[in-house]
Amino acid sequence: METEATVSEFQNMLSARGVSRRSFMKLCGAVAVAAGLSELAAPRVAQALEKSVIGATKGKLYPVIWIEGASCTGCTESFAQVETPDAASIVLDMISLNYSETLSAAAGWSMEEAKEQTIEAGNYILVYEGAVLEGWGGQALRVADKPGTEHLIEAAEKANAVVALGSCAVNGGWMGANPNSSGALGVQAFLKKAGIETPVVNVPGCPANPEWLVAVLADVIFLEQLPALNSENKPAGIFDQTIHDNCERRGHFENGEFVYKFGSEEEAKGYCLYPLGCRGPQTKSNCGVVLWNNRRSWCVQSGAPCIGCCEANPNDPGQNWVEVNTPFYKRHRDLRIGDWMVQPGTIALGITGILAAALVVHGFGMKLTGRMDGGADFEKVRGWDAKHPDKSIGKYDEADLKSDDKKEGR
Repeated sequence: METEATVSEFQNMLSARGVSRRSFMKLCGAVAVAAGLSELAAPRVAQALEKSVIGATKGKLYPVIWIEGASCTGCTESFAQVETPDAASIVLDMISLNYSETLSAAAGWSMEEAKEQTIEAGNYILVYEGAVLEGWGGQALRVADKPGTEHLIEAAEKANAVVALGSCAVNGGWMGANPNSSGALGVQAFLKKAGIETPVVNVPGCPANPEWLVAVLADVIFLEQLPALNSENKPAGIFDQTIHDNCERRGHFENGEFVYKFGSEEEAKGYCLYPLGCRGPQTKSNCGVVLWNNRRSWCVQSGAPCIGCCEANPNDPGQNWVEVNTPFYKRHRDLRIGDWMVQPGTIALGITGILAAALVVHGFGMKLTGRMDGGADFEKVRGWDAKHPDKSIGKYDEADLKSDDKKEGR
């Protein structure tokens, strides 16, 4: 019958991969939220996915080159440690990961050849993880007998877009912290110096949340556009609100209910972690909305203060989250005076001690010079009252008035 319900080819493909329609719509909701949209946008995301390469009966997968700079591969691990079905699992079926030092099965010459062929063909996305090292003419990091900087330049020139994944890729991260002997900086700053104008999407975090990368890939691959970016080239829907804005403990902050010590009764009650160094009020990210580990939890929910790992200024390697936020469990960052690190509280205590000592020395000096013996002289009769006895405000003994008159020659 023409009116008989049928199962679409797309739904058959999802079923073949062990994905229910419900799970697929949940994925679409996750992508929408990660992109800074409401979950009500899930049907629109689903439609875009169904019309994209996921539902295509022919055509190639979207090529992706994933290059590791000076990194710990934490962002790769974050993206790879997923369940099935899951956002990343679906996306990995939509892209062709032609090159990845961590995930590729191939190694050595054959893998480098695959990268070169992908670059030559063009129309790909470059994901760069880790800091760019300019030290010693780029020799601080060598891959396949070439400086790491050359690999980035070659891959970025022909890419449709570059995703700087993780805070190290955004502005150097740990590698860019003092003394930064290897000359670490972020992808955007390096490409600008190299004169390469390929658009860069900065996705900070240590590591970056995998759903943030999914959201960026969904925009580029399915919607064929870059996500809306803020002034630091970060996806505005993800990084334009602070952790504090969406924190589940914000009510305790407003009520002045804080945790001052781990293991205390206040911690057990889930009070605000601000005194223990939480950087939520100054760190911009939607961690409290997207959550981690398939939306199970996130740092603050698990009882740890936010350490501000998404703070990364792409134009200044020195303003990275390590420099700005350490020590993590102190309320204030360390101040650097040359090679000397000190807490602002220590400086305040030192100045207070110096002032107190100066006052004590001054007191002893006054005593030794006799300037304190008998105290200071005071007027027995106010000068104004003595000159205007008819308008006198004070009340004085007659003897004091006569003594004052004699003293003044009246």
